[in-house]
Amino acid sequence: MPLMYDPTFLLLIPAFLLALWAQGLVKSAYRKYSKMPTQGGIQASDAVQRMLRDAGNDAVSLARVPGQLTDHYDPKQEVLSLSEGVYHSSSVAAVAIAAHEAGHAMQKREGNVLLEMRTALVPAVNIGSTLSMPVFIAGLLMSFQPLVYAGIVLFSLAVFFSLLTLPMELNASSRAIQMLTTSGIITTREEEKGARAMLRAAAMTYVAAAIGALLQLLRLVMIAGNSRSRD
Repeated sequence: MPLMYDPTFLLLIPAFLLALWAQGLVKSAYRKYSKMPTQGGIQASDAVQRMLRDAGNDAVSLARVPGQLTDHYDPKQEVLSLSEGVYHSSSVAAVAIAAHEAGHAMQKREGNVLLEMRTALVPAVNIGSTLSMPVFIAGLLMSFQPLVYAGIVLFSLAVFFSLLTLPMELNASSRAIQMLTTSGIITTREEEKGARAMLRAAAMTYVAAAIGALLQLLRLVMIAGNSRSRD
C-alpha cells in the first residue's frame, strides 16, 4: 500500500489541525496587540537595544529583515533580526516579539545548554530532515528493513530537535517579560497582559510542532512494524 494512503495517515490529522489553530492564534494575537501602543512609545528596535544594554549584553548586532513575523536570533553571528512590521513599531506585540529574541540573546550570553545543543544539532537535523523520508520510502519499496529503520533514526533527529526547542522558547518568553518590565518598556498591567498573550500564542506554534513531529514519528514506527509483519 502506498505510504500516502496508509491508514496511519489519520494520526497526522490532529497535528495538522493543531498547527492551523496555533498559526491562527498567533495571527490573531498579532493583529490585536499590534494595534495596542505602549505608553512609552519606544520602537521595538530601540527597546531591544535598551533591554540588552540594561542586561549587560553589548555583543549583539541588530538587523531588519523583510516579511511578517520573520523575527529571529542567530546565535552564531550574534545578530538579532526584526521583521519590517516589528522594527519601527512601538506596539505591545512588537516589543514582546523583540524581547523574546532578546531572551535568546541572553541565553547565548549565559551559555544556555539547550541553546548550545540546538545550535550544534542544526547541520545534522537539516541532513536528517532532508533524507529521512526518501530513505524510509526507499526501504519500504525495496523491503529492506535496515533502510526503513535508518529513515526513522534520521527523522528522530528532527523530533529531538523540536522537543529541545520547546523549553528553550518558553525560557526566552519568560526572560522577555522580565526584561520588558525591568527596562520600563511596558509599564502597565494591560501592556504586560498583552505581551504575555502574544508570547503564549507564539509558544503554541512550538507545542504544535513538537506534537506533530511525535505523531509523525509514531506513524513511521507503525508503518515499519506493519511492513515487517508482512515480510
